[in-house]
This record gives sequence, C-alpha cells and structure tokens, in this order.
Amino acid sequence: MRKTIIAGNWKMNCTKSEAMDLAKNITQGISQVQLENKITILIPPFIHLVDVQKICTLGSSIMVGAQNCSEYQKGAYTGEISAEMLSSYNIQYVLIGHSERRSYFNESHEILLQKLKNSLEHGLSPIYCCGESLYDRNAQTHESVVLEQLKEVAFTLPAEEFKKVIIAYEPVWAIGTGRTATTEQAQDMHNYIRKAVAENYNEEIASQTSIIYGGSCNSKNAAALFSMPDIDGGLIGGASLKPIDFLSIAINA
Repeated sequence: MRKTIIAGNWKMNCTKSEAMDLAKNITQGISQVQLENKITILIPPFIHLVDVQKICTLGSSIMVGAQNCSEYQKGAYTGEISAEMLSSYNIQYVLIGHSERRSYFNESHEILLQKLKNSLEHGLSPIYCCGESLYDRNAQTHESVVLEQLKEVAFTLPAEEFKKVIIAYEPVWAIGTGRTATTEQAQDMHNYIRKAVAENYNEEIASQTSIIYGGSCNSKNAAALFSMPDIDGGLIGGASLKPIDFLSIAINA
C-alpha cells in the first residue's frame, strides 16, 4: 500500500536561527502516531541539513532530504555536493529535476539521469520532479512533455531501481504563483503518469509508486488534492515555511 508523502521544500530560505525554529516548531507538532501511515520530509538548504537532521532525530520521526545532488561522484567540482556525501550524513531523500533546477541551471535529461543513478547507488530515495510549462498546458502538449521527462530519465532505470523513486508532478505554471491546478487537472495528470508507469513497467509497480503533487499546494487546498485516488501527498513550497500551515497539511493529509 502506498504511503502518503508530505515533503517540505524550503528552497533558498532561512537563516540558521530561522531554520532551527522552523524545524523545532514542525517536529513538536507532529507525533509518531500521526506519522504511522505517512512520510513527512523536511528539505532545507544544504547548509542547514545537519542541524535540521539533529532536531528531527531527537524530536520526531520526520525524515530529512536534500534539494539537489551533483551528477559527479567526486573530484574538482567546487561548490558541488555529491550523493555519497549526503549518504554519509544519513540523509534519506533528495530532490532531482525540480523545475527551478531545469530552468535556472539548464539541467538536461542526461544530467538528471546521472544524478538519479548516483542517488540510488548511495542509498538515497530520489524524489524525481516532472511537469509542464503554461505554454505546454495551453498548447495541450502537457502530457507528451511530462512523458518525455519520464521516458528520458526515470523510465530508463531497471524496475528494481525505479521502485525506489518517488514521482513529484509539479505544473511549472503553478509553482510559487498562487495558481493551483484544479483537483481534476491534478488527478488527470497523476492518473496519466501512473498509467505510463504501468506501460513502461507493470501494473504492480504502478500501483506501488508514490506520485505527489507540487504547485502552490497549501493548507486550504491540500485536503481536496490529496483526496484524489492517484495523488499520494504533496511537495510543499511556500507553505512549508509556515509551521502552522505545514502542520495542517501534514497532520490532516
């Protein structure tokens, strides 16, 4: 049975004190009982990972993830953080292919595939992001765009490796804009992705793959989105920086 996954992506936000307060407020508000049927993940900037992990380890069963990892294993790549480094700190999850990485840092399918392989090799659970632009949505090519992102990267993995991947559908036109896909639009795309997984692998793997929604998901619309049969939780952006909002989403999911 698929678990509900609530992942809070803090992006490039929070000073040290702000990050510590945010992590403490969230961990204090979530109990072990509330986590039995779901996975809650905090994804802070690299510089806060260790401190946030300490808070989560002491105060709750919340998991910790990184926002990115390098396509390189090690070497003379100043400023990069490898999957092996993250693993050595017992980081459990890593975002791969977020639309901001694709757009601002020109991450290609080839780069993302190598990042995916590196994260799996070192025992990380990758959250692979896919989604279309407003142009693609208006042109009615959103399905083919998302399918290409899956086929060129995640679907190249062997079945046993793909089983370890979480898919995050994030319509780019809804990220940070306050504009959210309707529950029907989100469900249709999640169902489309699940069917694509079944066609590329099989029905069993498709039924076990967690597919989460990202795109201006907040405490007001989360319940309706998560009630859809193919939506298994959310990749939360702005609302993850507000303890009350994030707790509302995580506890009531």
